[in-house]
Amino acid sequence: MRRLRRIKILATLGPASSDSAMIRKLFEAGADVFRINMSHTPHDKMRELVTTIRNVESSYGRPIGILVDLQGPKLRLGAFGEGSTQLKNGQSFVLDSDKTPGDNNRVQLPHPEILAALRPGHALLLDDGKVRLIAEETSSERAVTRVVIGGKMSDRKGVSLPDTDLPVSAMTPKDRADLEAALTTGIDWVALSFVQRAEDVHEAKRMIRGRAAVMAKIEKPQAIDRLAEIIDASDALMVARGDLGVELPLERVPSLQKQMTRMARRAGKPVVIATQMLESMIQAPVPTRAEVSDVATAVYEGADAIMLSAESAAGKFPVEAVSTMNRIGEEVERDPTYRTVLSAQRAEPENTVGDAIADAARQIAETLELSAIICWTSSGSTAIRVARERPKLPVVAITPNLETGRKLSVVWGVHCVVAEDAHDQDDMVDRAGSIAFRDGFANQGQRVIIVAGVPLRIPGTTNMVRIATVGGEGKPEK
Repeated sequence: MRRLRRIKILATLGPASSDSAMIRKLFEAGADVFRINMSHTPHDKMRELVTTIRNVESSYGRPIGILVDLQGPKLRLGAFGEGSTQLKNGQSFVLDSDKTPGDNNRVQLPHPEILAALRPGHALLLDDGKVRLIAEETSSERAVTRVVIGGKMSDRKGVSLPDTDLPVSAMTPKDRADLEAALTTGIDWVALSFVQRAEDVHEAKRMIRGRAAVMAKIEKPQAIDRLAEIIDASDALMVARGDLGVELPLERVPSLQKQMTRMARRAGKPVVIATQMLESMIQAPVPTRAEVSDVATAVYEGADAIMLSAESAAGKFPVEAVSTMNRIGEEVERDPTYRTVLSAQRAEPENTVGDAIADAARQIAETLELSAIICWTSSGSTAIRVARERPKLPVVAITPNLETGRKLSVVWGVHCVVAEDAHDQDDMVDRAGSIAFRDGFANQGQRVIIVAGVPLRIPGTTNMVRIATVGGEGKPEK
């Protein structure tokens, strides 16, 4: 199951893709990581999906990543006496703490933290931005607003606050219960929704205690203002363009996507581009030309992964959606322009031994036209460092830890093999050559470069580079 592309594909599971046969088809079509959306998945179903994915993984002998996406705080209006009302441009409308059903003049906002944080001039976006209000008078009990963009408003519609920094955690009681249930199943990644600050990530990590890696979803303007500290706190980043496009002007989203992709790449943190990438394929077997260009842009930018949401979870053509993403990735990466773009964006290595070794390995491998870069890694850090350099050569990560292999399934260009740990340096070189030969990365007489940490089995000690020529049956020549 060697992929012919470097960018990875995340596929969301749902009603259209929850049985073993379909998950198997999605994996064969190109899915590297499966996403379970806890907004719509009860614990029993989540456990069933994890078990199914692990059975598919076992049958193919290739690590598959599982990402659990937490719902996060959902802010909603209260109820209306008649179920809905029509708000007109310019009218006054009050949001308050009164539980009485609302009417054309007011409605409950059952979130005291919003009323406490609102200030005059702050915008409130209702129902994914379809209705826009501006706060004019605020207090801890009520907010008098003016309707800027009117429309129909009904019970329990969502509220977004692009100008308001809410003093609330990114994790609700539901999220905590969902997270603990997911961690007991052995999932690999946790996506944290509506992150506003680095402390949101630290809070999640304190609960996770190293049992999974944390991917911060960037979907609020407050997160944009603190992006560097959020990237530093996180293990990976997701550019969640859906809510980001509600709380910010749509025209800003493409440039922010590029900025976030480049910042994450410089930091050596995997970055995933998500939301509406092939939206029309929910109903149609082929995407629009604009959607193909959108996916291709993410590939050209060097993102680690691209994600399908409703296309694979609830669409009519989930397998075709994954296959389409797979073909776009392969085609873009064959384009000579692709390599030019990646090279132009390459950042200087960090001032660490590990990053200097990774950069040197890439330069040596490309100068000598070697066949592959082989990374022996316990924690995954060696492979992530090498992938940060976006080398021309294939990157093969060999690890004794299945959990590491699963985590690396979201990292650009990394083909991961789970194998018994090396006994010494000679064994490391021998088996690196054998695995490269077996998996089609090198033929007899070709050379590979091996990157590892010495002494062995100590995470985060990338400090060794060795070149070996693959001999008969894949074993390096002495």
